[in-house]
Amino acid sequence: MPENTQRVALIAEDSRIQARVLEGRLTQAGYSVHVAADGAAALAMARRRKPDVIISDIEMPKMSGYDFCRAVKQDPALKDVPVMLLSTLNDPVDIIKGLDAGADNYVTKPYDLNYLLARIDSLLSSPVRDDARPGGELSVTLAGHTYHVRPGRQQVLNLLVSTFENAVEKNRELHRLNEQLTLAKEKLTQWNEALESLNEQLDSANQRMSRDLQAAARVQQSLLPAEGLELPGLCFAWRYIPCDELAGDFLNFFALDERHVAMFVVDVSGHGAASALLAVAVGRLVTSRASATSLLLQSDPGTHALQITSPAAVAAELNRRFPMETQGNLYFTKAYGVLDRETNELRYVSAGHPPVIHMPKSKPPRFLPGDGFAIGMIDDIEYDEQAVQLEPGDRVYFYSDGVPEAMNEKLEQFSNERMLSVLSEGAKEPLTASVDRLLEAVRAWCAPNGPRDDVSILGCEVESRGAVAAHR
Repeated sequence: MPENTQRVALIAEDSRIQARVLEGRLTQAGYSVHVAADGAAALAMARRRKPDVIISDIEMPKMSGYDFCRAVKQDPALKDVPVMLLSTLNDPVDIIKGLDAGADNYVTKPYDLNYLLARIDSLLSSPVRDDARPGGELSVTLAGHTYHVRPGRQQVLNLLVSTFENAVEKNRELHRLNEQLTLAKEKLTQWNEALESLNEQLDSANQRMSRDLQAAARVQQSLLPAEGLELPGLCFAWRYIPCDELAGDFLNFFALDERHVAMFVVDVSGHGAASALLAVAVGRLVTSRASATSLLLQSDPGTHALQITSPAAVAAELNRRFPMETQGNLYFTKAYGVLDRETNELRYVSAGHPPVIHMPKSKPPRFLPGDGFAIGMIDDIEYDEQAVQLEPGDRVYFYSDGVPEAMNEKLEQFSNERMLSVLSEGAKEPLTASVDRLLEAVRAWCAPNGPRDDVSILGCEVESRGAVAAHR
C-alpha cells in the first residue's frame, strides 16, 4: 500500500455508543472508518469498497458476527481482509466458532482501545496468509457440536494468543481474589466477634441512605419543569420516569426571553447516584438567567442586551466543561433546541442523542437530521446545528433512548419504528394524551417488570397565536 493511501477500517457494531467510541479512536489513528449496525449491512459495505481490516461484534441482529466473518472469508474478493471479532462472551465454544468462521483475531469486551489498535496494527503489518494445506480440514467436537476448521497456522496462532492473553488476565484476577480470600479467612474470627455490631451499623446506614435517596429524588423532581408555566403559542407535555430512586435523565423547557423558548433532554451514562448528580449538575448549569457563567443567555458588556447562545455553541461549551476523565468516566448525550416563537423556527443540536421527531400537522412523523459525539467523549470537537421550520399544529418530540431501546421479556427492543407508529396513532389526540400514549406503550412492552432504563419524553406543539398552554 502506498504511504499516502489512507487505510480503511470497517466496523460492524449494533451498539451506537460503542461504535462511535471505536470510530473516533480509529479516526484519530488515521483510518478512514465505515460503520454498519449489523453484519448484513457491513457485508454490503465491504463489497462496495474493500476495507483493509474489519472489526466486528459477534452478537448482532440480522446477521451475527460469525456469519458475517464466514461470508467475508468465502468471498474471493474479500477473503484476504483480516477480521477481528469482539464479544462479551468467554465460552471456549466462541474460539472454535471463530476458527470455524475464519476469524483472524478475537478480543473480549470490555477491551482497552490502545490494546485493540495494537492488535489491528499487528494484523495489518503481518497479513494472515491462506496457509492451510489442501485437504487439511479438522473436525472439532465441543459441547455436543462439531465444527470444521481449516487450520491456517497464522490464524490459529492469532486466536490462541488472544485467548491466552484473556486467560492470563483472568488468572491474575483469580490470584488476587485468592489472596483476598486468604486474608479474609485469617481475620474471620475477629469479624465474627464484631458481626452483630456491624449488622446494627449497617441497618442504621441503610435506613439513613434510604432517607437520603428519597430526599435526593425529591430534589431532582423539584428541578423538573415548573407547574403551570405559560408560554403563549406553545403547548408542552412531558413524562419523566426513573428506573431507580435517582435518574440519569433530565429534561426541561423554559422561556429564554419574550421571543425564544429552550427545551432539552439529557441522558447520562450508567445509573445510580453518580449519574443522577451529573444529570442534576448539567440541568442546573443550563439556565436561562443572564450572567457571566450562563450558557444559554449572556449579557452584552456594552449594551447589556441579552444574547442567546446558539445550540451548537452550548453543546461545545458543555463538552469543554465536562470531560469524562474528570467525571468518573461518565458522559452524557443531549438534545437541545431553541424555538423562535415569532418565526416558529426551531434550531437544535443532537450530541450523541436519539434524533428529534418532527410530526407535521396531518402528516406522518419523521426523524430530523442531526448527529454528533456524546458530551465529554472527545476533546475540542465541533457540533453541527440544524434547523426546522414549524407550522401551527406541528409537533416535535425530544426523548431519551429509554424509549426506543426499552426491552420486553424476550430482550426485544421497542424500536424506532414502533415509536413512530404509536405517535401516528395519537396524532389527533391532545399533545398530553399523545405523550401518555407513548409512555403506556413502553410500559406495556416492558411488562411485567417495567422499563430497565430511565424514560424521558418531552413534546412541544405549535399552536395558533395567542394560545397559552403548558401541561405536565
